Amino acid sequence: MIYDNHGRLINYLRLAVTDRCNLRCSYCMPHNGLDWLPRKDLMSYEEMLRICSLMAQMGIEKVRITGGEPFVRKDLIIFLESLVQIEGIKEVSITTNGVLTADYIPYLKNLGINSINLSLDTLDRNRFFSITRRDELPAVMNTFDNVLSYGMNVKLNTVVMEGKNTEDIIPLVQLTKDLPVSVRFIEEMPFNGDGHQHSAIRWNYVRILEEIKSHFPKIQKQIDAAFSTSVNYGIEDHKGSFGIIPAYTRSFCGTCNRIRITPQGMLKTCLYDNGVLNIKDLMRDGLTDETIQTFLQKAFSKRALNGWEAEEKANNLHPSMAAIGG
Repeated sequence: MIYDNHGRLINYLRLAVTDRCNLRCSYCMPHNGLDWLPRKDLMSYEEMLRICSLMAQMGIEKVRITGGEPFVRKDLIIFLESLVQIEGIKEVSITTNGVLTADYIPYLKNLGINSINLSLDTLDRNRFFSITRRDELPAVMNTFDNVLSYGMNVKLNTVVMEGKNTEDIIPLVQLTKDLPVSVRFIEEMPFNGDGHQHSAIRWNYVRILEEIKSHFPKIQKQIDAAFSTSVNYGIEDHKGSFGIIPAYTRSFCGTCNRIRITPQGMLKTCLYDNGVLNIKDLMRDGLTDETIQTFLQKAFSKRALNGWEAEEKANNLHPSMAAIGG
């Protein structure tokens, strides 16, 4: 088992398979998009499988596939077929924007991948276009319907942005009335790559909860799962639930069990750090698994106490979320 220097268990890897995306969400990318990484700078699937295997030997049990958008990378399903067979990996899940995902749902179900996080910031087509700069809401909703029809666990991830989608908070909560879905509202983070420095946000955890309570007074606090990043609630007579992720105020850091690997193989022991170890370079330099594991353990032993400390050490650098694999 892996423990960091603060005694926190690390058993969850978020692996970004690409920096590319078919949307251009304003909170994730600068207006003009990104300069995509050359293929040689990305980890190959073989390198990803190797790092997942040696991390599983160390104690990683859950892997979440992220991007960019995972399904823009060719042959993702073939990669997933190998990933789910790695000894020690007990759960594989995916975060996707849903634009290309609908047709893959049966294959994912067959692989034993039963959990999908679907990014959905609005139910309004015009606002969707304004936020993502693409007219793809029908495709996303098709994926949503397919995930539900196959009986998979689905969480809707909604970044709450002042002046852009706060009017969607209540309609999204209303989805939980008749559908077994969890809607998770996320505080906006400073990761769109435009260099803008966030000093505060107005729509934080407290304000989001107050907005929901004003429409649904019979809110019931649920017991949060171990290592949960969201504070979770149910509403009387609703099949689903909702949660709020204080991603900017970072009140969950004390129990964080997650690490991240970017598409170019950079290990991030905190979402807010600037990367602490390039695993891809270690592999391409011919180092053995045992030696790489030693480097990993050293990195885990120097983990920041929380996101505020990690951000300070990174000199407040705020790259694009697509490049981070958050």
